[in-house]
Amino acid sequence: MAVSMAAAAGRLRRAIRRSPLWKGPSRRPLSSEPPAAQARAVRDAFLNFFRDRHGHRLVPSASVRPRGDPSLLFVNAGMNQFKPIFLGTVNPRSEMAAFRRVANSQKCVRAGGRHSDLEDVGRDLSHHTFFEMLGNWAFGGEYFKEEACSMAWELLTQVYGIPEDRLWVSYFGGDPKAGLDPDLESRDIWLNLGVRDSHVLSFGPEENFWEMGDTGPCGPCTEIHYDLAGRVGAPQLVELWNLVFIQHNREADGSLQPLPQRHVDTGMGLERLVAVLQGTRSTYDTDLFSPLLKAIHQGCGAPPYLGRVGAADEGRTDMAYRVVADHIRTLSVCIADGVYPGMSGAPLVLRRILRRAVRFSTEVLRAPPGFLGSLVPVVVETLGDVYPELQKNSAQIAHLVSEDEAAFLASLQRGRRIIDRTLRRLGPSELFPAEVAWSLSLAGNLGLPLDLLELMLEEKGVQLDSAGLARLAQEEAQHRSQQSEPVQKQGLQLNVHALGELQRQGVPPTDDSPKYNYSLRPSGSYEFSACEAQVLQLYTEDGTAVASVGKGQRCGLLLDKTNFYAEQGGQASDRGYLVRVGQEDVLFPVAQAQVCGGFILHEAVAPEGLKVGDQVQLHVDEAWRLGCMEKHTATHLLSWALRQTLGPHTEQRGSHLSPERLRFDVATQAPLTPEQLREVEGTVQDAVGQDEPVYMEDVALARTAHVPGLRSLDEVYPDPVRVVSVGVPVARALDPASQAALRTSVELCCGTHLLRTGAVGDLVIVGERQLTKGTTRLLAVTGEQAQQAREVGQSLAQEVEAATERLSRGSQDVAAAQRLSKDVGRLTDAVDTAVMPQWQRRELQATLKALQRRANTAIRKLELGQAAQKTQELLQRHSQGPLIVDTVAAESLSSATPAFTAEAWALAVCSPMGGKAWGSRVVAQGTGTTADLGAALSIARAYALDQL
Repeated sequence: MAVSMAAAAGRLRRAIRRSPLWKGPSRRPLSSEPPAAQARAVRDAFLNFFRDRHGHRLVPSASVRPRGDPSLLFVNAGMNQFKPIFLGTVNPRSEMAAFRRVANSQKCVRAGGRHSDLEDVGRDLSHHTFFEMLGNWAFGGEYFKEEACSMAWELLTQVYGIPEDRLWVSYFGGDPKAGLDPDLESRDIWLNLGVRDSHVLSFGPEENFWEMGDTGPCGPCTEIHYDLAGRVGAPQLVELWNLVFIQHNREADGSLQPLPQRHVDTGMGLERLVAVLQGTRSTYDTDLFSPLLKAIHQGCGAPPYLGRVGAADEGRTDMAYRVVADHIRTLSVCIADGVYPGMSGAPLVLRRILRRAVRFSTEVLRAPPGFLGSLVPVVVETLGDVYPELQKNSAQIAHLVSEDEAAFLASLQRGRRIIDRTLRRLGPSELFPAEVAWSLSLAGNLGLPLDLLELMLEEKGVQLDSAGLARLAQEEAQHRSQQSEPVQKQGLQLNVHALGELQRQGVPPTDDSPKYNYSLRPSGSYEFSACEAQVLQLYTEDGTAVASVGKGQRCGLLLDKTNFYAEQGGQASDRGYLVRVGQEDVLFPVAQAQVCGGFILHEAVAPEGLKVGDQVQLHVDEAWRLGCMEKHTATHLLSWALRQTLGPHTEQRGSHLSPERLRFDVATQAPLTPEQLREVEGTVQDAVGQDEPVYMEDVALARTAHVPGLRSLDEVYPDPVRVVSVGVPVARALDPASQAALRTSVELCCGTHLLRTGAVGDLVIVGERQLTKGTTRLLAVTGEQAQQAREVGQSLAQEVEAATERLSRGSQDVAAAQRLSKDVGRLTDAVDTAVMPQWQRRELQATLKALQRRANTAIRKLELGQAAQKTQELLQRHSQGPLIVDTVAAESLSSATPAFTAEAWALAVCSPMGGKAWGSRVVAQGTGTTADLGAALSIARAYALDQL
């Protein structure tokens, strides 16, 4: 019997380790019990149970957009918002500092980053990118293991009515390597609650020891599992609830130390719980998803959803149902919380999710255009009562989803043609070329998410060149990391001979006025026009003029006109692609454009032959261009704000901008103070908040000569010259009598700009240093990056305030004081390196410097007191003799004042033991190995007597 039970336990351990997922047909009910309950009632029962029966405070779900935590793309667990409590950094005057026992239902997104389920969604019956996590917490030892387990068992068996014999539990079985004993306390608690001995399993640290990260609070956990089989055949266990007992801290050296306060952190997925209570084998068969699946069927005309997976799912129809249902929930929740599809970080992940949903809805389910947006009201109906931000923003969510869907459909159609054309040219075992995949991807030109592209290829039985793609991604990352500084590239150039030949032939300068052909839609998004042009000349990499180029050749293209912005005036070059007119399924990626003597040279790679005289159509990378426009308009506002703060004679000494960040050099008599930096940011914020129109107009250069306040750099400007004015029409800004240029930003500028200032979103100066004497270099970010920088700064400010409070309370022992000193050091490093407001960095650095001095003083005082106490103890033990030789704790050594060198004394003692010693005249330490401690002490005594 013992052998068979051990074997069964081993099989169960392996089953849980493999996958906690529902398998098999999804439409068959599990059993007639427990009775079905609506998801809304299940959620309410959880919250009411902890509030009414056990005195928990109900707190609202945090936004899925992390606040002040750059390590996360999305909030992915209920504990995220309580991290300051676990870390001991909570502001003592904040509302959170008073939390003792709380419960909530937290919106979570696991897509992108360390915890991502995106690629698994649709393939099985249980994965989701958005889910709700039910949780209860006890902080500071309010309650611990026994109460947490008892509450969980009471809720599951008495409130929800789950049969006890369908529940299994696991506990931490210990980790000898880490010196951790098995959590027998949790095991015994479950047994005392009535769980069968055969239903209690132990696991190692991989399964049952929870850690926040590489360092920080951690502890054993115990999990509650549900048996899907229900006494029919072998158990099929899925995890329902994880109860974490935070009682250790993982130090930087990897060691574990006990925490002064213990916490309980639990999490249970609502979707899984509802599936159990509604007797289904799939979370998609619950009433959280059934209204969506019904709406998808009605709106698409696809066959009904049957819950099939794998090979049984012909045409991947049911997979498409699950993808679309999951993704529209994620999109709705994220947009309601202020995360919009974009080009980096969480917005980029959301853009991938939206485009993945578009592809499945249109290509697999044959949905009509605008279909995704029509599903938003269904999401609002199912979730809006508990998350009111969905109801409040439902119209905006539907509009954004529909608009991005429409924009992507054209790219998807073209991308499909390019994929099909490429596949026709591949041999039976050839990989899909990385260069083509890159040009199709979000990081390239058409905006097809790479995971979606891989899925499309998988459906055709073709593998992608992943190694080549990784190389291209690395090159792109290196390129983007350099964009905060102007990069002097050895790109294609037209030398003096090539330019002379063009002039001899009478070739006119490139007409690049189409770069200004863009407009603002009523929704606030931008529409960029394509540009048709003729190839006038082609150049090889060495600058030789040629009539044609071949497949795979890097070349320079000279066109009669272009809508690409060539790098100048501190603004990074556009990038994008061109196609031959009449052959739109072959992309020619354009890496950059540069000005050469009035001509615009486009640097491209030819996937096929191209010749002089070909008609082409140019498309700029819209997200890249929009990022540059946002930063350029922000640069003008920053320049104006600096003049408002530092004085009207403040001069710009240069700038460079890209979609990632902007760099601005300004002439200053002294470094900017934190107050000045803060004031500059505030002035920009005011202008952004007013969402003023940005006017641009070409005017005669002579009209700009005597306008008070008009900004121009020490450059040669064309005639006519372009004038950019914020909030005031150009004609009025140039009227000398209006004085408008003294009250707003008016500059001579050839760059591309936003049409309204509101799209800047925000601006934060994140770096500042003296470039040369009299010149200060500022680094700034805008939009979502700026908001994240502010949140990081606020989070660090709260940690500094908490450290100040701890120091004010004082420490009772040296170890506690040293921990505080170490925390101050960690905070100092974090403040030094974080992307945060520079004015706030400077203030926190000053505060932390003072805190470190106070912490070190406190340690010295405690050590002196401890040393005095040790001295008295030593004198009492050694009342006779001319000297004392003994062992003392290391922390007391700093107050010793020897009559001879401590380092030499330690060396004399450690050398005979085969060890080493190091230190100073005052303090030393050493190592060595001996079985005779008395002999070592005798050596120490003899050396000391000889020296005295």
